[in-house]
Amino acid sequence: MKKRDDNYFDVIVVGGGHAGCEAALASSRMELKTMLLTINIDKIALMPCNPAVGGIGKSQLVREVDALGGEIARNTDRAIIQIKVLNSSKGPAVQALRAQTDKKLYETSMKMVMENQENLYLFQGAAKELIVCDGAVRGLLTCSGEQFCAGAIVLATGTFMGGRIVIGDYEYKAGRVGELPSEDLPRSLIKNGIMISRFQSATPPRVDRRTIDFKKMIPQPGDDFPLSFSVWDSRIVRKQLDCYLTHTNEITHEIILKNIHRSPIKSGSIQSHGPRFCPSIDRKVINFPDKKNHPVFIEPEGWRTNEMYLQGLTTSMPVDIQQKIVNSTPGLEDAFIMRPGYAVEYFYVVPEQLKSTLEFKDIKGLFSAGQINGTSGYEEAAAQGIIAGINSALYCIKEEPFSLKRSEAYIGVLIDDLITKDPDEPYRMYTSRAEYRLILRSDNADMRLSEYGYKFKLISKDQIEIVRKKKGEVKKLREFLKSARLHPGKESNAVLEEVGCAPITETTPVIDMLKRPQIRLSMLEHNFFSKIGGYSSASKEQVEIEIKYEGYINRQHEEIRQRERIEEKMIPASMGFMDLVGLSLECRQKLERFRPETIGQASRIAGISPADISILSLYINKYESRRRGDQAAGQ
Repeated sequence: MKKRDDNYFDVIVVGGGHAGCEAALASSRMELKTMLLTINIDKIALMPCNPAVGGIGKSQLVREVDALGGEIARNTDRAIIQIKVLNSSKGPAVQALRAQTDKKLYETSMKMVMENQENLYLFQGAAKELIVCDGAVRGLLTCSGEQFCAGAIVLATGTFMGGRIVIGDYEYKAGRVGELPSEDLPRSLIKNGIMISRFQSATPPRVDRRTIDFKKMIPQPGDDFPLSFSVWDSRIVRKQLDCYLTHTNEITHEIILKNIHRSPIKSGSIQSHGPRFCPSIDRKVINFPDKKNHPVFIEPEGWRTNEMYLQGLTTSMPVDIQQKIVNSTPGLEDAFIMRPGYAVEYFYVVPEQLKSTLEFKDIKGLFSAGQINGTSGYEEAAAQGIIAGINSALYCIKEEPFSLKRSEAYIGVLIDDLITKDPDEPYRMYTSRAEYRLILRSDNADMRLSEYGYKFKLISKDQIEIVRKKKGEVKKLREFLKSARLHPGKESNAVLEEVGCAPITETTPVIDMLKRPQIRLSMLEHNFFSKIGGYSSASKEQVEIEIKYEGYINRQHEEIRQRERIEEKMIPASMGFMDLVGLSLECRQKLERFRPETIGQASRIAGISPADISILSLYINKYESRRRGDQAAGQ
């Protein structure tokens, strides 16, 4: 590594969580001198909540980051203690991987990657103030007095800005339990005209494994077939630890209701919003009074620890009440709480101030990623981190910025939702948010996005050749299946009837046979066409999905083509929305507030109708026509 000169860096990333790690790795792998500034180097990539990666909608994000050249998937594979496929009985659009990881191993593995990355420097310290001149960021000051200059800065502060921990009626300032908050940085953001607001998140108690009675619980094993999160890793069968399932009961709910006045969500000590789809057990009992029980998953935090995570018992009630709640749950009657649950309230940046590149609209060279943008989850953070890292590097070398469309990636959906919608809770990704989810599957993320990763030097020549070979194989296998024929006969029909498929009476193209729900490619390979065995399992998986869902996939591609012309029409950055008299005052105010970059973004702002979009399009055409006329006159 080259010796760093003075205190100048091309890119400075503030925060060492999942967003910060991906941002710093992306810019440094693009050969820009990068510094990661973090309050505690030993807490890089800490998993303060559940040490798990993936899930419905989230695993798609992880696979996309992996395809672009990020680290979260590979680091997950290094730290897995359990892995399984969710929704395996459903269609491929909603299937997802989920991995339980060893919390400490995940941290140390990522720290090792960061420490050994060329062009990347780690510095322990806290950001105090941004240095902004002429509408562009120039560097920052730390709380201990250092001044660093930078071409671009990525803010990835997680829950640290103005962080406040709440446990019952006890509260104190902290970014996470045991870690100092960032008190000065939010003041600097406000000083520079950045709007901030407050959200909260929470976590459940951790208990000692030795005090749990697992005989009263239902084991939840991982899958015993080859799996991996990263497309660059070999799928293997892994040694795994079981998770366990139990449920709360009426006694649990009675304890909560009897002491609900001591819950911060009732006492008023927490007034900001938390994730609606991941509520505390207190809120579940309040919101669903008729429900007799709620599931609680007991999940290990690592190979070499007795700490167990109680997913489903999130609470920030006083510790004595937490102990009663835990002990009322079957199998946890004698469980000893090692770490109480808590809530953390923090400042986030109102994300309407960001472009689709995650650069601030009003401060050049300043980017933000992760929970600071009003999201929840490691996966959402990592996805934003790699986009902010790529764009901070591109900004420094004066190249065109990079963004992903909704039709290209879940990452595109995530960022588009953030910058066009009013957040009333921390954003969490679900497959239902992606209108083109049948195209944006986990299994084809490498085929969709790896060329971008190669373009930005985030994946190697060898890696892109693997993807290109897979694309070639997919094409050849489709052509073979299109030309191959299955002939009627006693033997062939016996095989078809065995799998519950109607016999054939005439020669049938194999590609048409594969569209039948009972017919699998493996069955055709085993019984009729051994040549299929010459193709990789990844290629065969792609072809089977594409053929079985071809009608739906083609329909989604057609929808994308129809919307593309309107979706990508740019709105001039200098257009004054308040002067557009054909639009309602509410519409003009919304447009002025969000300042969308494209017609597509404008159409997704709440309160803006299709009629408003038609009028806006007319104004843009007139604006562009007048500008072309002015340019011609000037020549």
